[in-house]
Amino acid sequence: MPGAGVSGSVIPGADKEPRLFSPTTAKEPATQAENAVALFSDVHGNRTALDAVLADLDRRGLTAIYCLGDLVGYGPDPNGVIALLRERHVPSLLGNYDEGVAWETGDCGCYYPDAEAKRIGQLSYTFTVAAVTAKNKAYLRSRPRELYLRLSFTRLHLVHGSPRRINEYLLRDRDERTYEHIAATEQADMLAFGHTHDFWSRMYGRVLFVNVGSVGRPKDGDPRAAYVTLGCPFLDPALSDAQRTGTPRVEIARVAYDIDKAVRAVIEAGLPPELAEALREGR
Repeated sequence: MPGAGVSGSVIPGADKEPRLFSPTTAKEPATQAENAVALFSDVHGNRTALDAVLADLDRRGLTAIYCLGDLVGYGPDPNGVIALLRERHVPSLLGNYDEGVAWETGDCGCYYPDAEAKRIGQLSYTFTVAAVTAKNKAYLRSRPRELYLRLSFTRLHLVHGSPRRINEYLLRDRDERTYEHIAATEQADMLAFGHTHDFWSRMYGRVLFVNVGSVGRPKDGDPRAAYVTLGCPFLDPALSDAQRTGTPRVEIARVAYDIDKAVRAVIEAGLPPELAEALREGR
């Protein structure tokens, strides 16, 4: 049934399936020695954008990489995205769109502001649920809903929407009381999430909230693919001694890719042309 995913901690370089633990029963999550971690989300069937992001991560020598879900939906190549992430052994969460497709619920759990957006969204869902293979639906059903990681410099909680709901929109301008309430019960030092396709980072209480943006369908007016890096502040040569506080350094990276190629693929797949224009405009 939907929502049957599990929590866990992933060891980079280990087997394809993560070593799992429950934060309510495990005294100490597995420790990771990496001094920098890359996070991305919401690839949405855009294999062209994902290729560019992974190439950029390779160029920078970043190997601890996590995907926060929504591998499929809106884009023309959901199977290609899943295949590449599995080939690269990138640990991936379950997103709300993944959930709707994997269990064939008839809906992606998305919010649409008007009837036209809902029409486009339904056409996207119909295409995606038909395109994703049975094998890849089974893979999506195996994805955890959250991961807890103990890094060398922080404790990190990864989710897609929020710790409360897989499709909750944690928008940058939402009432601060929402974030203060979530922070009050959060066990980790950092909470990283996606879903809104818009990067932001802010401290609430003792918890650093980080929205990692979107690889395949940014909605912040910048069409380039986005990912986030978290770095150990004590080892960053760009910082002075006074700046090396205990708060991890959060950086957004934007990666240009062949948007014309992605747009052609959307049209050739028979998806609504509005989705192609959204890629060009970053919305």
